[in-house]
Amino acid sequence: MPHTADMRVEAWSPTAEGCIAEAVHAVVEGFADMSGATVVGDRTYGVTAESDVDLLVSVLEEVVYRMDADGEIPLDVEVGPIRSAGAGRGVSVRFRMADAGTAVPVGAVPKAVSLHDLHLHGGPRGWTCRVTLDV
Repeated sequence: MPHTADMRVEAWSPTAEGCIAEAVHAVVEGFADMSGATVVGDRTYGVTAESDVDLLVSVLEEVVYRMDADGEIPLDVEVGPIRSAGAGRGVSVRFRMADAGTAVPVGAVPKAVSLHDLHLHGGPRGWTCRVTLDV
């Protein structure tokens, strides 16, 4: 990124949920080597949003929050569709979390998800996403 305090990730998958999961993997790979990290457990939750791009932001914000508040980094992630109770749509998220202290730093840790230049769209060749994180 032109700004040294940004990290941009792009991901793709046949489904929106898969694309969100791939974005999580890309974000983590951008700042941590998780090959020797110690698993601390699974964390599951559901999120609803008005748009697909809002789902992407919400899941990535959860990654940033878990690192900051709990000292945990996703080692793996599963994202699946759920029915939302109102307008919009939802996803279920299951993180397999690792102790951040056991990961090897390889880049700057994200501090926030930028709402500028977000992208999550489906097309005939699958879904693509693009997101920038402040580091």
